[in-house]
Parts: sequence; structure tokens; C-alpha cells
Amino acid sequence: MNATPYDRRRRRTLTVRPAGPGDASDICALLNAVDVIEIGRPETDLAAVEADLHHPGTDLAKDSWLAFEGGLLVACAQVWNDSGPGRIDSDHYVLPGHRQAAVRLLELMEARARELTAGEGDAVMRLQLNSEPVLDADVLPGRGYRPVRRHQVMTRALSPAADPPPAPPEGLVLRDCATDETDRRRAHALVEDAFAAHFGHVRRPYEAWLDHQGARGLDWSLVWIAGLPAAGDAGVLLSRDDRTSMGWLNYLGVRADLRGRGIGGFLLRHAFAAYAARGRDTVGLGVDTRNETGALALYEAHGMRPHYAVDTWELSLHSPG
Repeated sequence: MNATPYDRRRRRTLTVRPAGPGDASDICALLNAVDVIEIGRPETDLAAVEADLHHPGTDLAKDSWLAFEGGLLVACAQVWNDSGPGRIDSDHYVLPGHRQAAVRLLELMEARARELTAGEGDAVMRLQLNSEPVLDADVLPGRGYRPVRRHQVMTRALSPAADPPPAPPEGLVLRDCATDETDRRRAHALVEDAFAAHFGHVRRPYEAWLDHQGARGLDWSLVWIAGLPAAGDAGVLLSRDDRTSMGWLNYLGVRADLRGRGIGGFLLRHAFAAYAARGRDTVGLGVDTRNETGALALYEAHGMRPHYAVDTWELSLHSPG
């Protein structure tokens, strides 16, 4: 009896090896194939993949894996140990129909995460996946993972006519961080202050923060600080224009004692105008759907709409049994 395509695929040998810098293009192609399935279009840039492969402190030989079936790259994974004691962050991508590869990489990720957190009894590994992922729905719960948070990726169409530069609230002064190292450090401090209580935020010193953000190549003219004469620096917006699909707003934060004065809305509208003037037709950001500062409502009020959702899954690494 002739073998079906499925039978032939099952007999393909699964091989796994670490990733290397030279694999960036193939990994990018895999991630974009997953993007097309999950969100309808490719949105992964090669530069982002390269940044992950060059992430400071990552030992690719131990912290990354590529899975091949019949010579085809079907899954990839990586773990990071830079979020402080007791937490490992990770990525995991797989093409549909390759459950064996998906599970094997999870096994390797979990073993490495346990090795990195040996002696830390309450350690966890976190993994972010599309809310409607390619990965079979029973795999993570079956391995003890639980969903702990949902983030919404939101986008908005832009045009110079619809997004002119906004008038600031009375007394508010805006400056960018293009030339002054002091302002760049101040932007970092404002991010740390505004996001200190947010889910998943990790406080990092300035140099480590630059590395984590891939910010050493950041266009600092797209990072703005808003200040009030009587109160000092009140808010910050860190954005970047290095994605193919859209401009991206990484952080928009306002000091807790100065919220409710229209500063966040002004910064958002300023970013819309700046990116429209640069020729961008779309801008995007991610927001915690349980954010207690009202960020989701702010973005919705300014015309941003859901693009897709991302769930954070968490695995207790050293639970009894």
C-alpha cells in the first residue's frame, strides 16, 4: 500500500541543534510563516531576529534550539535569563502539524530553565503566544502551563491630513532625546518610574536597559519627554521606526502623580503626527488588557483598534512532583 503524505511526514527524522547568527534569515522566514497563519500577514523583521540572537548574556549553544524535519526548519525556541532571580522568559514557534518538534523544544526549554534557576524554589518560565496559536491547544496545559495575562496589540491608520501636530496642554513643554545623553538617561528613569507596578516589568540599570531594548541603535529623535514648569518631567514616549509593517510605540508613561491632565493623550497624538509626517500609514503598540492606569481606554479613545492578542503562559519550574 502506498504511503500517504502524512505517513511520509511522520517518518521524517527530527533533528535539533542550537541556533547561530547565520540562521537569522531562516528563523525570520519561519516566524513570518507563523505570522501569516496567526495574524494574516508577515510582521517579523530580520533585524529583530538578529537582535535576539545577539542578546547580551545569551549562550546560544545552551539557550536556543532549531528543530528540523526532512531538512526543513519547523520550530525554534530560545530562553533568556535577564529578568532577575526566579524568572526565565522564552520564545517558541512551530509550524502546524509538527507536534513532535513543538514538544521536544518545550522539553529542552524547560530543562534549561530549571538548570538556570536551580535553588530558586518559586521560579517560573514565561512564554508569550498568540491567543489563537499554531501550537495545539492542549500542549501547554498538559505540561502544567497556565495563562496569567493577556496583552492586546493595537493599531491605528495614519495620514498627515488626519493627524496634524497637536496643541499641548497649557504649560507642557516637549523635547526629544536626539542629542543629550542626560535626556536619554532621564527617559529611562521615567520609564522605570511609570511602569514600576506593571505586570512583567523588570527594573534594569541604564546600560542593561539599553541592551534589553536593543536601544543602542535607537533613533532618539523619536523618544520624547514632556515636562511641566512646576512639576518637572512628567511623561515619556519611547517609539521606534525600524519595523517594516508599522511605526511602534514601545512605552508611553506618565508619572502617577500627574496622570489625568491630558499628558498621555497629547504624547499619543504627537506620535501619530510625527509618524504620519514620516510617511507611515500605520502605528501600533501593545497594552496589558488589565492595566490599571486606563491605558486601554486611552488608546481606544484615540482610534486605536485591536490587531491581535497575545497570552502570557507561566510554568512553575520547581513545583513538587
